[in-house]
Amino acid sequence: MTCTQATFERDVAQHEMIVLHEEGVYRHIRFRRPDTISMHFDLITYPGYLVYSGDMGCYVFSRLTDMFQFFRTDRLHGKDPSKLYINRGYWSEKLQAVDGTRRNGSATEFCEEKFTRIINEHRTRWIRDGRDSLTKDQRRDLWQAVDDDVLRHLEEGEHSVYQRANEFSWSASRDSRHYYFADLWDHDFTEFTHRFTWCCFAIAWAIRMYDAASEPAKEAA
Repeated sequence: MTCTQATFERDVAQHEMIVLHEEGVYRHIRFRRPDTISMHFDLITYPGYLVYSGDMGCYVFSRLTDMFQFFRTDRLHGKDPSKLYINRGYWSEKLQAVDGTRRNGSATEFCEEKFTRIINEHRTRWIRDGRDSLTKDQRRDLWQAVDDDVLRHLEEGEHSVYQRANEFSWSASRDSRHYYFADLWDHDFTEFTHRFTWCCFAIAWAIRMYDAASEPAKEAA
């Protein structure tokens, strides 16, 4: 399931903010629905770091002394205040640690859809380019060979199917052209995980909530 701002905001519609500690950039703030820990998360900051922990895992970011300032991207260039602006690519570059679970968490994961699309682009080009050098039956055999030797193994996982694609070679005869995937290294077959995307929305939303709660105190001072 794709994580969007709308789906995230439904998840946190009843969340409340609890400030457990606040001393300069030393903060511990909790967000949760009353009487449940479902979809809860904490933000902890100290000089140079922000730690997100909760149902969606644990992520440690490092960039600025005050990491709340780093994540306040919605304040730039007069952007729409109703939108949560996240930058998963840039933010993921600031990760120091991810999850730490026994399943070796990551901000990204293998995307079968991307992989299949690139493989299909290759074989479609091969079939088109081979109209003069391959018979109809040979073109059909080439197309099927990609299915049998590569795409059929997607369920075996990223490393297995990638290896099979790299080892793929097909030719109509010993002396004819060999078809193989020559530039797979040039492609990125990953996408950001649902958990990491949710985490990014959570950070942007939580800092907005924190800032809104802090304004009256600043004005009173």
